[in-house]
Amino acid sequence: MFELNEDIKKALTRMNFVKRYEELSKRFNDEKTPVNERLVYIDGEEVMEMIQKCGYYPLFDKKEKFYKIKEEIVSDFTFGFHIILAYGMADLVWIVKKDNKLLLGLPWGEYSRLLVNINYKIQKPIFGTYEDIEEILKIAFKMYEDFKEQIIDN
Repeated sequence: MFELNEDIKKALTRMNFVKRYEELSKRFNDEKTPVNERLVYIDGEEVMEMIQKCGYYPLFDKKEKFYKIKEEIVSDFTFGFHIILAYGMADLVWIVKKDNKLLLGLPWGEYSRLLVNINYKIQKPIFGTYEDIEEILKIAFKMYEDFKEQIIDN
């Protein structure tokens, strides 16, 4: 079974990742937005603008159909963030490389399984409006900044 890199594990634990992701998931859940109310068709330009408003330079991978921010190099680390918005759910992926070696490249849902228990599952945040997407992105980017700080400070 795959294991998290020790530095990644420490950073996620110190930033209280599992609790914060649970809160995000509970706030944007299927009770708030049932399947028939989910935003399935998304205006990509609007999402790109939201990402820019959060202070990042967005790109869209047409082949794989996900948004990503321009990679950021800090010290000997390279950070990236991929955002998959499909079927009214947000799948979030952090990318971390050190000296060009991949340390992390999994969806957020896998982090909790690797930190807590393989059977521990946190539901992806669900959205029904562009306002939901914008709020999910704001929270996710705040967590991203906290995560990067934990990695760099380690």
